[in-house]
Amino acid sequence: MNKFKIEKGISRINRVKLQATIEESIAADLALLGEWSNNDKNYIVNELLRFALSQDSEFQAYKESVGSSRPEPRSSATSSSVQPRAVSAGKAEPSTKESGSGPRV
Repeated sequence: MNKFKIEKGISRINRVKLQATIEESIAADLALLGEWSNNDKNYIVNELLRFALSQDSEFQAYKESVGSSRPEPRSSATSSSVQPRAVSAGKAEPSTKESGSGPRV
């Protein structure tokens, strides 16, 4: 299993709004991790989910099989496009920058 790593002070990226409810203890840990790493909760949640999804080999195989049969989504000026990126052991670099008015998790 790979080691999970939160980069400190990383740039923000464009996001799509997703609302969810989480356990209070998890929310407290997210807040503490955000304080420790100097990152917002959006970034932390994205990295946690990216890491978790990358660890499931069955999901990755499924993703590859559907990805080859689906056309690439077109991006437009009015909607934000989400670009997946590979998880690596080194420093993660964001694909795009986020505007300052993004949603909070």
